Amino acid sequence: MSTIDPSVLQRLGLTGSTGTQETKSSRGELGQEDFLEMMITQMKNQDPFKPMESGDFLSQMAQFSTVNGITEMQQSFKEIAGSMQSNQTLQAANLVDREVLVPVDLATLGAEGGVEGAVDLERSASEVTVGVYDTSGSLVKRIPLGSQPEGLSTFHWDGTTHSGERAPAGIYEFRAQAQGEDGNVQPQTLLNARVNSVRTGQGGDGVMLQVNGFGEIGLSEVRRIG
Repeated sequence: MSTIDPSVLQRLGLTGSTGTQETKSSRGELGQEDFLEMMITQMKNQDPFKPMESGDFLSQMAQFSTVNGITEMQQSFKEIAGSMQSNQTLQAANLVDREVLVPVDLATLGAEGGVEGAVDLERSASEVTVGVYDTSGSLVKRIPLGSQPEGLSTFHWDGTTHSGERAPAGIYEFRAQAQGEDGNVQPQTLLNARVNSVRTGQGGDGVMLQVNGFGEIGLSEVRRIG
């Protein structure tokens, strides 16, 4: 393809007295409309004895159209993602001061009350138990749940030891065990906790919940609300 006549660039306002560097800073990159106008102007001013090849221009125009379409699509997706995240944040704000079930195995026992939790089973089990352990690793109480189906099975620890006395306030660990017909079943322990605040995550973290006693937990990790 023949080179573009500098006079054409001047008529289009793509050159200035200070040269190409000023042009790029003042006009930015060459757009699709500019390129089309250049092609038409160049064709009008071409040497009839040395006609230019239009195929390269048309190919370039097709590339401009494709890139432009992709750019607009990406912008649309970005706007949709931003709107979804804003809506998700507003919905998550309703969780403040409510309890959520999250996949953790440590909980703080206060001077009163107990701890609510659940065991998530990948398949049914004939015998499920939850052991409560203090910070030294000693068993404080064992909670039998009996036979349980696949999925979530809730439990409650009233805060007492195996002897019936009130356990000291502090941090306790919960370990679940399950026995199936064909051997051990690997359970997951989840505990209830109160949501203190909500924030929008960064770097793809999504919405984060500040959960009392557990720190920050992603909204996607919440298994149950209420």
